[in-house]
Formats: sequence, structure tokens, C-alpha cells
Amino acid sequence: MSLYLFEFVPTRTDRDGVAALLVEIDKAAGSARAELIESQVTAGHDRLFAVLEADDTTALTAELAAARLDTATEVVGPDQVRLVGADLAQLKAAKPSAGYLVEWDLPAELSMDDYLARKKAKAPRYADVPEVSFLRTYVREDMVKCLCFYDAADEDIVRRGRAAVDTPIDRLHALDTGAGQR
Repeated sequence: MSLYLFEFVPTRTDRDGVAALLVEIDKAAGSARAELIESQVTAGHDRLFAVLEADDTTALTAELAAARLDTATEVVGPDQVRLVGADLAQLKAAKPSAGYLVEWDLPAELSMDDYLARKKAKAPRYADVPEVSFLRTYVREDMVKCLCFYDAADEDIVRRGRAAVDTPIDRLHALDTGAGQR
């Protein structure tokens, strides 16, 4: 089974609107014999990131389309992703939340092998900023971007953590730690 990232723009940007969208996503995933591994919602409830595990994206995409997702104005995906920095079985069991999400639009010349080598070499530098905890990354297999999840007290600390590993931030989202985590 593979992991797939979907990004949703909820019609309603409040917790109830996001909750309704998550119900639709989870139901469609179940019908497609897929599993919702993780969902994270931005603090403004204006974007929902969902990672699903599935054998067949055709069935998953069809089920999501059949659900019509009336509670979303935009759906991006499926984009196959690779989990880096965390164990999938532990992630499924713990369903940990994160405080911040960093999106990095990867340079066109960066290969997956180079990305992984870079990450391995630079990860120890997070120790220079102990007030930030790197949790996990999802790297799109097409190398368009990656999503990195962190726990920190504020955005400035996340920025210092990214600077320590010499990695840019294209978009930084505070996450609603009480909404949508699965």
C-alpha cells in the first residue's frame, strides 16, 4: 500500500465545517478500502491536509468524487508521498498532532536520493534549537514539495529550526491542534 496526500479547501472555515469534511473523507476512504492516516487543519480552518493509505488511487479518487465533497471548494491530489522521519505503524497508533506545518517547494534539480541524503546529514543540527521538535515529513514522490511537521511554542522557533538545518520555508501554517487530527 502507498501513501497519498490530498489537500482540501473547506467550504466552511470553522471547526464544524472541517469536521463535516473529515467525515466525508473518512467515509470515502473506507468505501475505497483505504485508510485515513493523518489529517491536519490550519489554524484558520482554511486548508486541510490529509494523508491516506491505499492500494488503488483510482478507487479512492472515484469514491471522493462520488462523495461530491460538498464541504470542500477545492481538492488537490492524490499525490503519492513518502513518510520520512517517523515510523508509519507508530504514527497510526499514536495519531500525534503537530503545532506547525512547513511547506517547501523543492528545487527542480533535487532528486529523492539527494533530498534524503541532505535530510540525514542536516537533521542533527536540530539539536542547536532544542525548543523545536521535528516530527515527520511527507515528501511527494514527484519531488514537487514536502510537508514538514513540527512542535514549537511559536513560528519564530520553527523558523530558527529551519535555519539551523539550512532549509527554506515556502509556506508556514500554524495548525489547529484540536481540530481534525486523525
